[in-house]
Amino acid sequence: MMTPRQDTASAETTPFEADLRAAGLRVTAPRLATLAVIAERQHSDADAIATAVRDRLGTVSKQAVYDVLNALTAAGLVRRISLDERRARFEVHRHDNHHHLICRSCGRIEDVPCVVGVAPCLSLPDDRGFTVEEADVVYRGLCAECSAAAAARAGDPAAS
Repeated sequence: MMTPRQDTASAETTPFEADLRAAGLRVTAPRLATLAVIAERQHSDADAIATAVRDRLGTVSKQAVYDVLNALTAAGLVRRISLDERRARFEVHRHDNHHHLICRSCGRIEDVPCVVGVAPCLSLPDDRGFTVEEADVVYRGLCAECSAAAAARAGDPAAS
């Protein structure tokens, strides 16, 4: 006797599905793919995310991915990071207090924990009537590889 095929995809829920439902969002293939891409490629820009989502799903418009990014950001599942005036980067929102290092030369971005504590950036001595919800701290400079390359170009013997 043949038994009906169990659809394992519907029997199992991924953490992303649970996150979407908890945020009051419908679970859709573009949303799941976008969350997966961002989790795998933290700090990617919208164009890179759209390309990777299209690679996974086939036909999905860039605008659809942008709409998904906006919905996920508004729901607090994704964090939009504006590190420069050209484009935003995205990461899965862990609701922790971390900041970012960005290399001015290669654009590499690294997460770094807050050096002061849990969320001191949200407590201002003079909040001027604002209710502070989020603070972004960005450290800019050169990563180790770019520093070494710059020193080598300058003829610094310590770089070799």
